[in-house]
Amino acid sequence: MGGGAVTLDLSSFDRHSDWAAAHVVVAGLGVSGFAAADGLLELGAKVTVLDESTAHDDKAELLRVLGATVVTGPGSTASLPEGTDLVVTSPGWRPDAPLLVAAAKAGVPVWGEVELAWRMLQPDKAVPWIGVTGTNGKTTTTQMVTAMLRADGRTVAEVGNIGRPIVEAVLDDVDYDVYVVELSSFQLHYVHSVALHAAAVLNIHEDHLEWYDGEDGYQRYQDDKARIYERVTHACVYNVDEPVTERMVEEADVQEGARAIGFTLGTPARSMMGIVDDLLVDRAFVEQRATSALEVAKLSDVHPFAPHNVANALAAAALARSVGARPQSIAQGLRDLELAGHRIQEVAQRDDIRWIDDSKATNPHAADSAMQAFEHIVWIAGGQTKGTSFDELVAKHAHRLRAAVLFGVDRQVIADALARHAPEVPVHVLDSTDTGVMVEAVRLAGSLAVPGDVVLLSPGGASLDMYRGYAERGEHFAAAVEELLAAH
Repeated sequence: MGGGAVTLDLSSFDRHSDWAAAHVVVAGLGVSGFAAADGLLELGAKVTVLDESTAHDDKAELLRVLGATVVTGPGSTASLPEGTDLVVTSPGWRPDAPLLVAAAKAGVPVWGEVELAWRMLQPDKAVPWIGVTGTNGKTTTTQMVTAMLRADGRTVAEVGNIGRPIVEAVLDDVDYDVYVVELSSFQLHYVHSVALHAAAVLNIHEDHLEWYDGEDGYQRYQDDKARIYERVTHACVYNVDEPVTERMVEEADVQEGARAIGFTLGTPARSMMGIVDDLLVDRAFVEQRATSALEVAKLSDVHPFAPHNVANALAAAALARSVGARPQSIAQGLRDLELAGHRIQEVAQRDDIRWIDDSKATNPHAADSAMQAFEHIVWIAGGQTKGTSFDELVAKHAHRLRAAVLFGVDRQVIADALARHAPEVPVHVLDSTDTGVMVEAVRLAGSLAVPGDVVLLSPGGASLDMYRGYAERGEHFAAAVEELLAAH
């Protein structure tokens, strides 16, 4: 677009608009960038994809075949291409990136992949979206909501920051009943018209301050989190124990009829979810809420049991109940979730580093699906490889790897694959076969990770060389992470 005037108004664009008239620049060719470009091509837009990295050549080539212009390598995002009507940015891009600054200066709108996905479903394919954000617990709560709704018989798309781009689900040949969307502050920053059925801010603590720099950085971080409540149609779920989340609801411009629903580890007041005796109870979505509460689950249904996870379960229950999930589905969903334990499960987040337990990945194929979910990985791997090859896995994901920490009986199998296909990736091989080696692996991984990284336990091998099963291995990982973070 350069210095020219904007000629195409996309403010009201939806699925049926004249996308063929639009030139859209997609900033970044990661997971969400690729999905956004794919979706825009499906709509018929003229698409240009820009990425400073050359690590995604396979994706670049596929998009070129589909009709996109793809420019990668240093300097490719330094300026805005002539004739740009819209920029769709990846969530990790800061607003001060030169391309986004140029867009703002030229009056070109900037959307995220979340905004694009929302537009791609309007008006005739619109279904309820449930949004989850917070500094900690987003992924766990998102998984809980999904499990509850699936127990209720709903067809659910679990998408967003949890790893699967929303646009990818939009392009599915599946008629989803509901989208459960994990949203980071970065994603919310670029949302403009999304109107969630229900939304929750689980908690709010200082985080991502390398992205939100400056004296007002924490306030801007909070402001972006609060955007999840804007235009909500039914339920704004807040944490009673963190009044800042209630203030966010009070200050939000919601649609008429939307309700504020609290969750608390104490006895709930009216319009809250809470605890009575050993029960999770609902005083929000029952007709007699002025005088009574309805049991939706037992504390014993929550796994792993910990106060923060009970809070997550209450928030999830509120979100699921907002779309009419039956009480018995709440309990069943919580019980079902244990079956999915140790599978791409966030156990902690600190200083913009996420710790993910994927101990259930006992072969390279399972590890592959986990790696696809994250951009930058410190990989903890090893165990019994059972004669499988790691060459394809390592070659496919070499560009994602910050470093690798290996242990277990077949650790050298993975080390050799890394040497062949990712020689630039630092590899640390731990020779101890005692289960205590997990503490060393976690400590080392933590020292190698930088903000924005995921420390991923996705072993790619079985666990019986050192543990009684993958669950025990995952529990040792989670305990080691908790010990490490408690010490710092």
